[in-house]
Amino acid sequence: MKLLVYSTKKFELPFLEKANGNRHKVTYIADALDSETAIQAVGYKVISIFSGDDASSIVLEKLWELGVRYITLRSSGHNNINIKTAKRYGFRVANSPDYSPYAIAEHAVGLLLAFNRKIILADKQVRTYNFLQHNLMGFDIHGKTVGIIGTGRIGSVMVKIMHGFGCKIIATDLEEDNDLIELCGVTYVPLEELCSQSDIISIHIPLTYDNHQLINRNKLELMKRNVILINTARGAIVDTKELIKALEKNTIGGYCTDVYEKEKGSFFLDNSKNGLKDKQLKKLLSFSNVLLTPHQAFVTKEALANIAEVMISTITNWEKGLLCKNELGLELIDS
Repeated sequence: MKLLVYSTKKFELPFLEKANGNRHKVTYIADALDSETAIQAVGYKVISIFSGDDASSIVLEKLWELGVRYITLRSSGHNNINIKTAKRYGFRVANSPDYSPYAIAEHAVGLLLAFNRKIILADKQVRTYNFLQHNLMGFDIHGKTVGIIGTGRIGSVMVKIMHGFGCKIIATDLEEDNDLIELCGVTYVPLEELCSQSDIISIHIPLTYDNHQLINRNKLELMKRNVILINTARGAIVDTKELIKALEKNTIGGYCTDVYEKEKGSFFLDNSKNGLKDKQLKKLLSFSNVLLTPHQAFVTKEALANIAEVMISTITNWEKGLLCKNELGLELIDS
């Protein structure tokens, strides 16, 4: 099949080419999918998109008119595509759900350790030959209460890692995981209770209509004054405006994140020459108790290899007329 890959990153190209092995005719472009770049899909039956691409209803309409019939997502999250609209038109859509929960959970822990032990600041200091420690104090993670929002594939890995640190784990989810309760002593509590009791809170849920800005002013006001909030899920799960207010008032200890509410136009780009236009993002970056990375949690060799393999195998199955276990919207009825 002819495949057009949008938002191709240089570092993922070798993994994509290896997984394909000349099975499909592939064109790679750096452009993100939106209403203007959709025209580049002329002549392609299948496209692959990334989490920052726009597959809204308007874009899907254009893609359908251009002859596109299959869409693969090189991500687990799929909030950037209107699944109901896609199924109404007749698109086949699939994501990459299990590429590496370890990559995301380990990055969350990395953010926590770097923030708590002031590792980035310490590195900057010693490179100027300043070996003082007076502003590098952190705290023992051992014995702290860690709240995990979402104990699915990624959240369960995070639970096990923090259990290894000797933490008390509390969690909230739509379904309780009995294995985590038995093996890691997890206690499931309502979200409000998790917010008020946790020293560290880590978010591991997909972005949906129901949990958009789930961490809002009310939830932030419940949190401990020194709490560390970690987000490696989706930026829009946290209300950024209210988060900034909490940071300004010093009512939370810090925010560690790999994602941002409005990444389009800033993330996945080198803005070092022209600067940022997003004033809210600039404000967020102005706080010394904010640690932000550029949506890089998935960037491990294992994760990239798995994403590529899932994408190619999905397309191959579609070419054979088969269904895929990672296909989205199968429960929806076309109208």
